[in-house]
Formats: sequence, structure tokens, C-alpha cells
Amino acid sequence: MTAVATRWRSAARSDTGKVRKRNEDSVLDLPERGLWVVADGMGGHQNGALASRLIVETLAEPSDGNLQERLDELRRRLHELNRLFDQELTVTAENPDPVIGSTVVALLIDDNRAVCVWAGDSRCYLWRNSRLYQLTRDHTLLQQLIDEQKVSPQEAARHPSAHALTRAIGAGEELKLELLELDVLPGDAFMLCSDGLWAGVSADELSAALNLPSPQLTLRRLFDQVLDGPARDNLSAVVIRQ
Repeated sequence: MTAVATRWRSAARSDTGKVRKRNEDSVLDLPERGLWVVADGMGGHQNGALASRLIVETLAEPSDGNLQERLDELRRRLHELNRLFDQELTVTAENPDPVIGSTVVALLIDDNRAVCVWAGDSRCYLWRNSRLYQLTRDHTLLQQLIDEQKVSPQEAARHPSAHALTRAIGAGEELKLELLELDVLPGDAFMLCSDGLWAGVSADELSAALNLPSPQLTLRRLFDQVLDGPARDNLSAVVIRQ
């Protein structure tokens, strides 16, 4: 199992919110291994919670090697889970609902290199030199319509299926993961979060929270802000900083 220098401090938090009866999100916070994950389950209360939990438990299993080898293993495990969700878990008498799946966003760090892997609309943000960057691109119909320039962002947002996922673990036979590699600079901070978190705060509020000196303070500020509002969805986040 690869150990990572303890220069990374992190904290994770997940909340059911004010409307949902069950939390279908799962988080993984392993700074000693340079691995952090947020998964947002879908497909009904039981199935969504199961899917996100299986993703986190599977990725938490030990993995050796350098950054590229760990990335290859993480991707292999997600592809295996996609096959499991698409086939085995969806055809049993005990589980007649044909939908089970989850978004995933994972961050791997080794020395001064980081890689983000994702499918769905859970996000990874980078806070660098007092500026906020969204590293991930949402895999939703809304984003697809905007990317293809078929409609304006305003028109896309009004589409009845705007927030439907175009990629997720378990959403289809073929899983397409997206990834982004980058150099890590001194002072960088990252945040992984589900849509229940990022949809409940503005970019300015995210920036102000990530400017705070500790992951715990950042989480407290953001969760207080979202839970002061309607908080119709589960919300989860992991904050990582040096």
C-alpha cells in the first residue's frame, strides 16, 4: 500500500439534508494514502445508498504502486463495479428495480502530481492563488446541450431533463470515465462534492469558504449555508489542503 507524505490535511462530511429520508451519498477520506472520493447514489433510496457505499468500500481497498499504477487500478475497479451494477445487482428477485448506480469523483495525489477521475455531476474544485477553478465538467444533459451549442445555457437550464446524468457508474454497459491530471503547487486546496452541496451555494461562497485556513472550517461554513436553505438533496464534501 502506497503511503503519501502527511503534508495533506483533509476532512469529510455528509448530511441527509432537510427533505430526503435517507442519505445516498458516501465519502472517502484517506489523506495518508492520497485518496479522496465522493459518490452520489441514484436509483431509489436502497439502491442509491448501496451503489455509493460499494464504490467507496471498493476504492478503499489497498492499492500499491506509483500514481499511474494506482490510477489504472482505480479505473479497473470502477469498470468492474459498472458491470456488477449493470448485470448482477439488477436482475435478482430481491432487487426488481432496474436502476442502480452512482456518480463518482475521486482525487489521487502522489508527490506533486494529482489526478481527478469522475463520472456524473459530482465535482472537483481547485482553490489556487485566491482563485476558484472547477476541474470537472458535469456529465448531464444540460452540459451536453451547452457543449454541443444546440441551445443557450439559459434555454438548456429550462429543459425538463436538464439535470439527467449522461454518465454514471451503472448507467450503461459501457462506462466512460473522464480524468484530468495536473501539477500540485504550494498552497493548493481541493474540494470534492456532490450536487447537493455545490447547487446550494454560489461561486463566491465557495471561494470564501475555501479561503479559510482549515478543511473543518471550510466544511462548517458551507454546510451551514446549505442547511440554512431548502437543502432538498443529500450533501457531501471532502476538503483537502496542504
